[in-house]
Amino acid sequence: MYIGLTYDLREDYLAEGYSAEETAEFDRPETIELLASALQELGHTADRVGGARHLIARLARGDRWDLTFNVAEGLHGTAREAQVPAILETCRIPYTFSNPLVMTVALHKDVAKTLLRAAGFPTPDFAVVRTPEEARRVDLPFPVFAKPVAEGTSKGITSASKIVNRQSLIDQCAALLEQFRQPVLVETFLPGREFTVGVLGTGPEAEVAGTIEVLLRPGADAEVYSYRNKENCEELVQYLPVWPRDDAEVRAAEEMALAVHRELGCRDAARVDFRSDARGRPHFLEINPLPGLHPEHSDLPILCRFHGIPYVELIRRILASTEKRRSEKDQPAVVMA
Repeated sequence: MYIGLTYDLREDYLAEGYSAEETAEFDRPETIELLASALQELGHTADRVGGARHLIARLARGDRWDLTFNVAEGLHGTAREAQVPAILETCRIPYTFSNPLVMTVALHKDVAKTLLRAAGFPTPDFAVVRTPEEARRVDLPFPVFAKPVAEGTSKGITSASKIVNRQSLIDQCAALLEQFRQPVLVETFLPGREFTVGVLGTGPEAEVAGTIEVLLRPGADAEVYSYRNKENCEELVQYLPVWPRDDAEVRAAEEMALAVHRELGCRDAARVDFRSDARGRPHFLEINPLPGLHPEHSDLPILCRFHGIPYVELIRRILASTEKRRSEKDQPAVVMA
């Protein structure tokens, strides 16, 4: 197949003056090199397109692809991860991963949590703060946890994200509102274990790829999977592979991850994050239907490797899921089915 590869390069946006944290979700050149190499190893021709603006220019020239492998995150707007999928749908070009509706719902953690709670999934109690004044009225017991409502890669999460009193909550919300120009999600802090579960496939054929537990090393920001911890994960984070057969907590997280993936209508692959309460019961935190694919730095390839799925096989399975629906009419996401 002739496959277009859509992506945002971190170094391009840094050169335009954006900060390291603003560009944290974007890819390194080596990620695109390895992804293109994997596609070529699988017998395909990879055409490196770039981000949404490059895609629009190529389409205007008349370029088309049999399929597009999309990892573009987008930068601006509340539906930034949906921009490339929406453009590709307009031109009826098949693409990897979820459709624009799912991308938008998942990016906005409060929307995803609201839908999934209504469907019966456990998630920490939460409030959405849009002004510093609203932080004074948050009715949740301390400690709480605060983060931007629509960011990934732990952007906006620091050692100050776990909050133990009202004034700290007001101060932290004010700082996040100023920095990210979006609402703040405030949720009950859960003290238990933290898991990341990988899911591969679509609908009834989706299956759990594996789970890792996130453990923080000495010197890491304590109790939080912060931006600093994530960016320096090789030194500050231990990713421990865990299995459901001998761990009821892991088993519960994996069963819930698969159900969440299907409930929201995610396609091809996703990463689902959980944290347990004091009684060892996993709660849904967020889902990423556009997971990072750096072989050594991104959670999904890391957990797949631990669970016997090499990088090229991961890419093959994502493509196989996409190819299966190439000749089928694309269906809307099944939210709260």
